[in-house]
Amino acid sequence: MSNPIRCSWASEKEPLLVAYHDEEWGVPERDDEKLLAKLILDGAQAGLSWVTILRKREGYLKAFRGFDPEKVARFGTRDIERLMKNEGIIRNRMKIESAIGNARAYLKMRDAGESFNEFIWQFTDGRTIQNRFKTSKYIPASTKKSEAMSKALRSREFSFVGPTIVYAIMQAIGMVNDHTTDCFRHKECL
Repeated sequence: MSNPIRCSWASEKEPLLVAYHDEEWGVPERDDEKLLAKLILDGAQAGLSWVTILRKREGYLKAFRGFDPEKVARFGTRDIERLMKNEGIIRNRMKIESAIGNARAYLKMRDAGESFNEFIWQFTDGRTIQNRFKTSKYIPASTKKSEAMSKALRSREFSFVGPTIVYAIMQAIGMVNDHTTDCFRHKECL
């Protein structure tokens, strides 16, 4: 497809953003561990641009052992110090500790027989909410559903899961279709 219309944030000056927009953003994800990885990456993004995280995604994958929750949950003080020196990730102690804590919270749910996928997707009744925003200026930063999901995640001991981060996760994993109506991906994500 030559020069398709994309959401305004997917700048052609940033090939990583274009590929992410065209191939991943808004595609429904239901794999428990991939959902946890997305939650960790979106938490790391707080206060930064998404392209920064995309540039460091491979670094995160290596540093956090492929986002294997069993391995990440066992990280201790030495691991935190090692990660604080790792230029391949965002070296923020609170975000690193959050990733470890989120892996532990995830395992608590799993060990109690709960599906992370079902827990996350319950906030949209298991379906994608089909929005029809003409431009990105109408897309909210958070919604009542992201507020409810944020509160539920925090009650389960997850961190870096405020309503705005949670809404970004909902967009990324296809719980909401926020591709603008002129974007070629809008119809593909229906």
